[in-house]
Amino acid sequence: MSAAAIPSETAHDHTHDHAHDHHEPAFLWKYIFSTDHKVIGAQYAITGLIFLLLGFFLMLLMRWSIAYPGMPVPAIETIREIPYIKDLFEAMFGRWLNPDGSLNGEIYNMLGAMHGTIMVFFGIVPLGFAGFVNFVMPLQIGTIDMAFPKLNMMSYWFFFISCVLMLWSFFVGTGPVQTGWTMYSPLASTTGIGVTSVWSHGHTWWLTAMVFNISASLLGSVNVIATVINLRAKGMSWMRMPFFCWAMFVTGFLLLLAFPPLEVAAILQLSDRVFGSSFYLPTGLMEGGKHLDISGGGSPLLYQHLFWFLAHPEVYVLILPAFAILTDVIPCNARRPLWGYKSMVYAVLTLGFLSFLVWAHHMYLTGMGTMMSTYFQITTVIISIPSVILLTCLMITLWGGSIRFNTQMLFASAFLPMFGIGGLTGLPLAFAFIDLALHDTYYVIGHFHYVVAPGTIFALFAGVYHWFPKLTGRYMNDKLGKLHFWPSLVGMNLVFAPMFIQGMAGFHRRWYDGGKYFENTSGMTNWSTTLTHKIGEFFGLNIPDNMLSLNIVMSVGAFVLALGQVPFIINFWLSIKGGKKAEGDNPWNATTLEWATPTPPPHGNFLFDINAHRGPYEYSVPGHPADFYPQWESEPGKPVPPSKAEAHAHH
Repeated sequence: MSAAAIPSETAHDHTHDHAHDHHEPAFLWKYIFSTDHKVIGAQYAITGLIFLLLGFFLMLLMRWSIAYPGMPVPAIETIREIPYIKDLFEAMFGRWLNPDGSLNGEIYNMLGAMHGTIMVFFGIVPLGFAGFVNFVMPLQIGTIDMAFPKLNMMSYWFFFISCVLMLWSFFVGTGPVQTGWTMYSPLASTTGIGVTSVWSHGHTWWLTAMVFNISASLLGSVNVIATVINLRAKGMSWMRMPFFCWAMFVTGFLLLLAFPPLEVAAILQLSDRVFGSSFYLPTGLMEGGKHLDISGGGSPLLYQHLFWFLAHPEVYVLILPAFAILTDVIPCNARRPLWGYKSMVYAVLTLGFLSFLVWAHHMYLTGMGTMMSTYFQITTVIISIPSVILLTCLMITLWGGSIRFNTQMLFASAFLPMFGIGGLTGLPLAFAFIDLALHDTYYVIGHFHYVVAPGTIFALFAGVYHWFPKLTGRYMNDKLGKLHFWPSLVGMNLVFAPMFIQGMAGFHRRWYDGGKYFENTSGMTNWSTTLTHKIGEFFGLNIPDNMLSLNIVMSVGAFVLALGQVPFIINFWLSIKGGKKAEGDNPWNATTLEWATPTPPPHGNFLFDINAHRGPYEYSVPGHPADFYPQWESEPGKPVPPSKAEAHAHH
């Protein structure tokens, strides 16, 4: 019998019996094909973390090619001698490298396309949305599972299939796609058009993987929306719901409404590739001086509209889980209520609505009329207002708090200025006349990476450190956590800050040699290049005093960032079994309902009838003996509900 099928009034007895009399399911059903929201959350999170690591590795290869064009990849000889690893490396990357082991434009394009795809669709969304929403949200609203547990399991396995297909595209004949993570037609549909077998083409596998990935997101988002609307505990009114659940609720709607257009776009592009249709292929395309044998009559712009209609809401799908996590981490570690809870709720609802009205600001170069571009400029500037409200509320929450700077708080507080930089640098891009110059330069890359890397990913790390004791019953090591934080912060800024300078100088995002052959652009100097040159001289290095020197700075930053992730990986895997045990069920003295469950939460989650008596952020309440007043505590002088006493008697 599905635990979620029990009506909430009678939930107590059954869940209680579930927790005690439930026969232990076999390993396969408990950890692999599980319908329990906590296990599915962990599966999503761990898969997401693994893919973030893979996407990061692709980025390191790209940065090497940009900083040291024509130089063999470091340690390539060693890699080519290790048994098993050498075959894997050869099949995935090695066969595309130049004979001397350096990168060329072809593999650079593959790495670029796959880095973007993997980081966004296979890293941040599964970890930030699917992982955290599955584990935390049902606990926070006081329910026993998601509304549709089997659908939830199906969602993860659809996602898993898409991961396998996407990885497989590295091994097929033409290698992975080379046409950017946006996969614009007609380029994407005509690249390698001479390849007769559809299955040996990376593009086919990319599209098929994306169809599965999107289906997984749709199943997950329907589930989240249904759960938040229907399964809240007694007393959990909309305005008593933690902001975490609000943000995830809005994210669910964004996925539900924005992903279908991309799924359609992918299926139509697959049809162009496999069945010879021409949805996106205009008449008269030529390649190598010959007309292509296609039916023609399609519209390349249609694909861009479908893609960006997903991909702008998508960037809010990337950032809202970050804000969601911070509204738990910051009030808890500043010991202050969340400032402006209601305005944050209205801001996040506004943000969700507006995110569907701005997509064509990615398309100013497509020659839309001034009327249309004016409309999109206005909506883009307006959408920055709710983002600023969210950020400001989090900043004011810190005011006057007695802040505990544990690892998750360091990540959370670093998020605020980093996201601020990302947001402010985006404002100029809202205006078509500036975007015409900066489009496709490193300025754009610097802008959105400041939002998603030291922004979202920092918040995700904060969430991992914060909920790890609830998931495993053990803390992650704080010293290793700080060793993870500082190199990450320094590395991120070294990688992304110089991009703004290079972008304004006119560096293009697709130069695999980092601009070496564009002397007029890369030969410019300014204070940052002179500073880099001087620092290089101090260490006895010959770094040129021009824009190319910033490529070396960024690659050093990427290396520092890579070193910074080593403590996290060690910390994460060792703490699962060997971390310091958490004292009690509420180690951080937090107020939201997930800390009322046993640790780790059993099948069925709660041991007593859960009731939300007050709002989610009651920290430092005047006149209250402790400095926190959890949602589940009944007020003094009122009788304890019988089920609670009964639950204690059981123990």
